[in-house]
Amino acid sequence: MKKEVVWDELAVLQLESQLDYIKETSILQAEKVREYILEQTAELATFSERHPKDKYKTDNDGTYLTFEIYHYRISYRITQNQIRILRFRSTYQNPKEF
Repeated sequence: MKKEVVWDELAVLQLESQLDYIKETSILQAEKVREYILEQTAELATFSERHPKDKYKTDNDGTYLTFEIYHYRISYRITQNQIRILRFRSTYQNPKEF
């Protein structure tokens, strides 16, 4: 069953912050990164369970998963009707539990 992919406000702000950083060097590269990330997260609507459980989520009941693209870590949760993108962080940052 295909589910709706929804970005939490915090994840959007984190994505935009990283894209702003890339834009300082190359606007074109920032757009390419943005497009690829949005394509990959949109695919979660169909293939939501192909990634591993998020090891940084405390008390993970198995619905919190994660994957990496271009040194960015994307954490999401599978609910009954949605895939919620929760966090977007650089893998160069120290990991934080949530």
